[in-house]
Formats: sequence, C-alpha cells, structure tokens
Amino acid sequence: MTKDTAKNGAYSLRKKDPVRWVALAGFFMALNIVFSSWGIPVPGGHLYLCDTVINIAAILMDPVAAFIVGGLGSFLGDAIFYPAPMFVSLVTHGLQAVAVSLIAHRAGASDTRSKQFRMSLVGVLVGAVIMVVGYTLGKIFVYSTLQYAIIKLPYEIAQALLGVVGSLFLCFKAGILKIYRRMELNN
Repeated sequence: MTKDTAKNGAYSLRKKDPVRWVALAGFFMALNIVFSSWGIPVPGGHLYLCDTVINIAAILMDPVAAFIVGGLGSFLGDAIFYPAPMFVSLVTHGLQAVAVSLIAHRAGASDTRSKQFRMSLVGVLVGAVIMVVGYTLGKIFVYSTLQYAIIKLPYEIAQALLGVVGSLFLCFKAGILKIYRRMELNN
C-alpha cells in the first residue's frame, strides 16, 4: 500500500484510475436508480433499498462520487418513475451521501478495521438523520401538508435504519469493503 492510498483511501482511486472511478460511480448510480424504483411493500407504504446503495457507495468512494450516486442517482430515479420529489431527492440524498463519505473517510485505509467500522457507523447514522429530516421537510414542501409528512415519518425512519444496517452488513460482514480495497490497491 502506498503512502497516498493509506492516507487518502477512496480519494486515490479518482486520481489514479479515473476511468474505473467513473465506471464504479455509474454502476452504483444505476443500482440506486433500480432500487429507488422497487420497494418492499409494508402496510401503508413501501420501504426502498436505495439508502443501502447510497451508504455503500459513500463508505467506499469519495464525496464527489457519493454525491453523484446519492444525489444524481436519486434525482434520475425519481425523474423516471415519480417526478414530484426529484429535487428533494437530489438535495437530501446528495447531502446524505456526502456526509456519510466525509465522516466514514475520517478513518484512513491504514486505520484498524474497528475504527473504520465506528466511523462508518457514525457516518451512516448522521446520513440517516439527514435523510429523515430532509424528506420530512421535502414532503411538507411538495405536498403542502404537515399531516402527510408526519404520517410517512415512521416509513422514512424504517427506510433509513434499513439502509444503515444493510450497508454496514454488506461492507463489513459480507466483504464488499475488502473487495473494494483490493481493487483499489491493484491500480
């Protein structure tokens, strides 16, 4: 591992291999669009898995890529399938992704796995709060009713928590982070 990779982690991929960086950002953005169009039906609504994809991309990649995946991916997904909240999605998921990425990368690639996990946990929890607050305020703005936003609040919280648990499990237990680090070092 070079000193640059150890110090900057995900930031090095954008500099060392921009084609791979664009391809990965595009891949995660496509996953975000797919998972924002398909939800798990629950009584009274749906839980969408796009938060899991956004958090994974933010844990793995730099804040610029995270914004592309979270903000632009959610914007395009909404523009294709349900355009009313697309600008709310752009801002909310964009801020969520950038916050997660910035906090998660406070632990460098050379830090211990437990520190990386703790910083990623803090990042995705902060991102969950940003998502819940952003969508609640966005629903008040888009639909002009506080009551609708309050009714949907439990679904927003459940979706955010699903994103937190799913992304941490896939990155740290299922090995996505390890695979990404290996790919990053093979540049």
